[in-house]
Amino acid sequence: MTLTSANAVDGQTVEPGPRLAVSAELLDVKAVALLLGGCSTRHIYRLADAGRMPGPIRLGTLVRWRRAEVMSWIDDGCQPVRPSKPTTR
Repeated sequence: MTLTSANAVDGQTVEPGPRLAVSAELLDVKAVALLLGGCSTRHIYRLADAGRMPGPIRLGTLVRWRRAEVMSWIDDGCQPVRPSKPTTR
């Protein structure tokens, strides 16, 4: 079965099959974990909750990170996004 894509040039057809590795603008937690060397998804949520990485955007129940923000954060050396709270004892 072939499908004609609305974005196809000159009426090219698109074969259904495995998803291509496309640079998505929004990344799920697994994709972010892979970018950070395969750490756990729970670790990603902890980093985001603590302000140590860019926060996600929420689309209903979906949680996604902007690729540009994550890549910029990695390029800057993974510096905390929010300053840490001073500890008082």
